[in-house]
Amino acid sequence: MKTNLLFGIHCHQPIDNFDNVILEIIEKSYKPFFFILKSFPKFKCSVHFSGWLFEYIKNNDKELFELIKEVSNQIEFFTGGYYEPILASIPSNSRVEQIKKLSNFIEENFNQKPRGLWLTERIWDDSIIDDIKKCNVDYVIVDDYHLIAAGFDKNNLNGYFLTEDSNNTMGLFPINKDLRYIIPFATIDDTMQKLNSFANEEGENAAIIFDDGEKFGVWPKTYEKVYEKRWLERFFQECIDDENINVTTFAQFYDKNKAINLAYLPTVSYHEMGEWSALPNISKDYHELIANNMEHEYLIRGGIWKNFFIKYNESNWIHKRSLQLSKVQNQSEEFKDSLHKTQCNDVLWHGVFGGIYLPNLRDNAYKYIINCENILDKQGFEAVDINLNSYLEYKFYTKSLLTVIDVKQGGQIVELDLKDKCFNLLNTLTRYHENYHDKIQMVDLEEEKLEEENEDDEIATIHNSMLTTSEDIKLYIDWYLKKSAIDHITDESFNIENFESCQFKEYADFANQPFEILDINENSIKLMRNGGIYKDSKLNATIEKSYEFNDNQIDMHVDVKTVDSSILKYLLEWNFHFQDYNALNINGHDLDESLVFENSRLTIMDLSLNKTIEFQFDQCMEIYVYKVKSVSQSEEGVDYTTQGVCFGFASEFTGELSLKYSINII
Repeated sequence: MKTNLLFGIHCHQPIDNFDNVILEIIEKSYKPFFFILKSFPKFKCSVHFSGWLFEYIKNNDKELFELIKEVSNQIEFFTGGYYEPILASIPSNSRVEQIKKLSNFIEENFNQKPRGLWLTERIWDDSIIDDIKKCNVDYVIVDDYHLIAAGFDKNNLNGYFLTEDSNNTMGLFPINKDLRYIIPFATIDDTMQKLNSFANEEGENAAIIFDDGEKFGVWPKTYEKVYEKRWLERFFQECIDDENINVTTFAQFYDKNKAINLAYLPTVSYHEMGEWSALPNISKDYHELIANNMEHEYLIRGGIWKNFFIKYNESNWIHKRSLQLSKVQNQSEEFKDSLHKTQCNDVLWHGVFGGIYLPNLRDNAYKYIINCENILDKQGFEAVDINLNSYLEYKFYTKSLLTVIDVKQGGQIVELDLKDKCFNLLNTLTRYHENYHDKIQMVDLEEEKLEEENEDDEIATIHNSMLTTSEDIKLYIDWYLKKSAIDHITDESFNIENFESCQFKEYADFANQPFEILDINENSIKLMRNGGIYKDSKLNATIEKSYEFNDNQIDMHVDVKTVDSSILKYLLEWNFHFQDYNALNINGHDLDESLVFENSRLTIMDLSLNKTIEFQFDQCMEIYVYKVKSVSQSEEGVDYTTQGVCFGFASEFTGELSLKYSINII
């Protein structure tokens, strides 16, 4: 009775992640893993590093890079997209270029031509087969759930399958979910017992595990278990000593064994991704259904990865900005490299890890989007349906700024780029409801007692961790896109508390409804909406607003007219994202808490970006300021993250209001 162990690790960090984060992961995970691997020359494994991370290690930790070279005879290197894109979400030419770039890097540095491909987040779609075949790839890593969702018996997935598209054949190796959940979290004895359960008389079965390298050292509680308590050493030793286990590589197994069967996969990823990507209107029902019917999981697929473009406006915007830029003809190498960096997957979705909720990841995506724009160096304006909502968005270019107007979303400014800093001041995040919000539990860290773990105790995988926090969090949900130049009509009940909680009275339909264009030219646009004030009945109301773009200044004019004769309050809302919220000064105040004051001028000094943003109004305004914070789950539990600063400028009026103001950024 024998089984073949196909063991692999996948290592990736978001592009331009903080140096201290990457260096800590190198020290706690990657480096100790390969040091131990070196001590067990008979143990073979497969390794995938995203290209940019491999490049980072080569340039910043030569000791680790040389160590990987030293043990390369034990390793089968896997290729993939250089900047870790979801292959099914980027254009065909980008797929081929990214895969070939990583394959070339591996061949140049490790003298090995990769035959296998690590599929980012195991997002499968038949459309990728032709392109990865062009890159001389023989087989791809998927999950057992891919085959289960296609109807195959989950007890007969211990090998590889073949699939095809357009007469191109591809091997599929399914990762075993049970192994993914117990390595390295279970005891050595339980782990080895599980591995031996794959054995058969013919010795043709494979126990397949290919998972995050970060599980070995940086996931919660793993460093102590894996290295200090020597779990990994014992695991390697046990696998080598066990006569029933043949430690081999995917290439060796693929060459020596026949495929289990022909298979055709649906568009799918691993099971948890179906949970995370379920659209909000079905999310609760999905969770209830899956909780009560796990034995029929193959019939309950949840969402697909591209649903994140539906769930999160901000994700869709980044993705579609990248797609739009990919259409540029005759791309230079500098442009192409920045474009490929915009295709990195991490920022576009959210599951256990922060993803779209992490401001620095969005900053990095915009950095390369704006760099692409700077290379193109356009002038004037451009009309294009960026986010595929069947409405044109309008991009206005000046020497210093790129401003984008979304006429469907209330005529908002949805992107405001500082071209010299490659920084989007409107890289904010709307506060969304997440299904897990209802499961968050408060704990007192002073009183919480953690039992000491002995050497063989199990630890919890992050997929099963409780969502706990010791922070006093506020769960607020926004009903409109939280960008800038948003028009609200409210009344005297408006205050900073109901503004921050997004529970103020909204009488009108201007904040998130379409405007029409009255006039447009190279440096200005005028918009109008015939809407209403909604009380006991609809009372007609109209807003006309114009924008004029001049270098580093935007001049704006808002005219409000309504047949409602009561006293109302016009509220103009702007939301800004900043690099460092501790480096702000707002009219002489630090933003330690919410602000309320009156003035015709607002000055924001940003010491981090070395920029000053100045609002100038033609009348005195009530000004309301608060930090916008989101609540999201992470591998550590719950994150309470500042996503931006909201500025409200309010003025009472009856019947009509005319407001002129400007914003200057120097």
